[in-house]
Amino acid sequence: MASIRHFPATHPLPDWRNFGVMLRLLLGVNVLALAAALVQTPGLSGWGERYVELAAVVEPLLLLCLGVLALLRDMLRRLPEPLAQAAVVAIAAGLAVAQQRFWQLLGFAEAGAGRAALLAALAAATMLLYFALRARAFSPAQAEARLAALNARIRPHFLFNSLNAVLSLIRARPQQAEAALEALSDLFRAAMRDPGGLVSLADELALARQYLELEHLRLGERLAVDWQIGPVSMDLPIPPLMLQPLLENAVYHGIEPAPAGGTVTIALERRGDELRIVIANPVAGAAGRHAAGNRMAVDNIRERLALYYDLEARLEIAEGEGRYEVRIILPCRATPNR
Repeated sequence: MASIRHFPATHPLPDWRNFGVMLRLLLGVNVLALAAALVQTPGLSGWGERYVELAAVVEPLLLLCLGVLALLRDMLRRLPEPLAQAAVVAIAAGLAVAQQRFWQLLGFAEAGAGRAALLAALAAATMLLYFALRARAFSPAQAEARLAALNARIRPHFLFNSLNAVLSLIRARPQQAEAALEALSDLFRAAMRDPGGLVSLADELALARQYLELEHLRLGERLAVDWQIGPVSMDLPIPPLMLQPLLENAVYHGIEPAPAGGTVTIALERRGDELRIVIANPVAGAAGRHAAGNRMAVDNIRERLALYYDLEARLEIAEGEGRYEVRIILPCRATPNR
């Protein structure tokens, strides 16, 4: 199964199709253009005008480079790292020459293709250096250590509550307690997985179902579950322990405090290249208390998503009208980027 080693932040060559990489590249090149405008103008009065002139040249070239590099991403990643980086610099310089020639044909620019190529190559090399340093800062070993620390924070809470659910059954319903212990062993095994690895969506849903069955033994008819699963591939890889902590919060902060119980809704659907997971529950009491109790799991999952997917994944919270809803949006990938 795939691991954190295959994801954008840990690869020395940027994933040009990753939204986070695109955003950082756009910001970085524009910062370089701002610095160039400051250097070229004697005073601040003409700085803004000069930047606009530079941006008119830089932005089309930058977008063109991003498009070409996104198309060539897989080919570049198969090359040795120094050769791939040299190819990126050469592509930037070549496109700068092509753009300069085009502007000359239209009469919008004078000769200066060599200067344009040099500046584009320097900008590309600067950004590649930034991404290489960032990849070193987010090395696989460090990312895995961070994931292990995040999982270590969430596991005791998860296992403690699961054990309490079984203990509540031992005296009153010993046969059900035995079945609950069998389910609990599977939950323990899942919780001890490699934090840097991914699991299939099918495995994560199976773990979620086991956990909810365990809680159903404890709460009985007070806990109802509404599964809304659209046409989604069950082989999609996702980070482990994405659903269980949120379901645990839905039960402990939404269902258990309500005398009549309630319904936990789990909805999955695919929208284009995104997998959307929604977990919703009724709000018992003040919404603020629910949000406060939910914060650790939400922050934990949000940080793990950033480690795996950079800015391509997000976690959103919606509250209102007696309902608390957590949405996780993940990119759909059959296999991670290599």
